[in-house]
Amino acid sequence: MSSSQPASDRTTIYSTYYNPIEANIIRARLEDSGFACFLADENLATINPLYNQAIGGVKLIVFEKDVDEINQLLGTDEVFYIDQENKIPQSSGQTICSKCGSSDVGYGMATKKKFNWWVKLLALLTITYPIKANKCNHCYNCGHEFP
Repeated sequence: MSSSQPASDRTTIYSTYYNPIEANIIRARLEDSGFACFLADENLATINPLYNQAIGGVKLIVFEKDVDEINQLLGTDEVFYIDQENKIPQSSGQTICSKCGSSDVGYGMATKKKFNWWVKLLALLTITYPIKANKCNHCYNCGHEFP
């Protein structure tokens, strides 16, 4: 089967998102700027989030002819700036990993140092499940955990 479609009619997956809300924000931004685009697999990812990784996330589909202009539009967003003195990425209200500089950070239950020593001791003595677990920031890019 040959590709008989003109280049202006071909679509491509511009990016994928594991958060359907983030995908909708980017889609709305592109539509407000006059670009035709749509989301694929959004309903499945929203209805059953456990399938999200299996399907590859929510896909943003755009026309191939618009990719360069979309790169320019989305490339003008300043997500964070670099602190020149400390060389650590800083952000306005967004947590940045101190090890790799990624902004893909979430706050939740710790995975490495999950429980304090006294909780482990209490669990050993009473053979019950611990009540309190530590929480921290977790970088999904490098796996670093920090307060």
